[in-house]
Amino acid sequence: MNRTIFITGASSGIGKATAILFAKQGWNVAATMRQPKNETDLQQYPTIKLYTLDVTDSDSVQQAVKQALADFQHIDVLLNNAGYGLAGPLETASETKIMDQFNTNIFGVMRTIKALLPNFRQVGGGTIINVTSIGGLVGLPFNSIYHATKFGLDGLSESLNYELRPFNIRVKIVAPGGVITDFATRSLQRTMDGASVYDESLTKVFTAFGANASNYSTAGQIADVIYGAATDNTDQIRYVAGQDAQATYNAWKNMSNEDFFAMINQRFGLGK
Repeated sequence: MNRTIFITGASSGIGKATAILFAKQGWNVAATMRQPKNETDLQQYPTIKLYTLDVTDSDSVQQAVKQALADFQHIDVLLNNAGYGLAGPLETASETKIMDQFNTNIFGVMRTIKALLPNFRQVGGGTIINVTSIGGLVGLPFNSIYHATKFGLDGLSESLNYELRPFNIRVKIVAPGGVITDFATRSLQRTMDGASVYDESLTKVFTAFGANASNYSTAGQIADVIYGAATDNTDQIRYVAGQDAQATYNAWKNMSNEDFFAMINQRFGLGK
């Protein structure tokens, strides 16, 4: 019997690359997205089925899980990949934008996990892989709300790993750095429209982010890490994915807080 993976946010980027990789490896793939009627690439693979799912809607989550289980009978791996970034000063963020960010990046993950836990217990185990970010381990300028969701997802994952191991359910975290996808356009929102007192610092920070793009990973490279996490049968919980993410994380671990913060301030032109 083929193994099955359930993927959120499979319409582009990491989610789509992961769906294709698993299909090529002989897996069944439940690829979910908000608008499956617009998807053509994934329909070329006979073991991939598309489902409508909006992680911010509990009924949508429940319906997609129900349909996928009816089609595949069981699900072995849940990949929580759906998410987006909210960048800019906290002061300029409306409460609606803040709540929307949490509703997708945190509450959406909770909804899919809760919906699939009965399946995992029934089949005797499974793996939950949450795509966090290097931004779930290290904070960088003008991403405070995004970091709050990703740090939260990292903590959620660690705690759940203890909670679910008696049921042979592993929880794993894949934390990419920069990825060459449309994240910066399609999946990145700003906290503000127009000018603010933060414009000078913002310009420096976003220029510095752009200058590092040559070190970013491809979506396929992150998909390879996800496949490894799903199949290595180990208790490893955290997979820092991409050379830029690994370099940043290693610096964070090996430097004092003060030295690390000074380095980041210098890198982004924010002074001491």
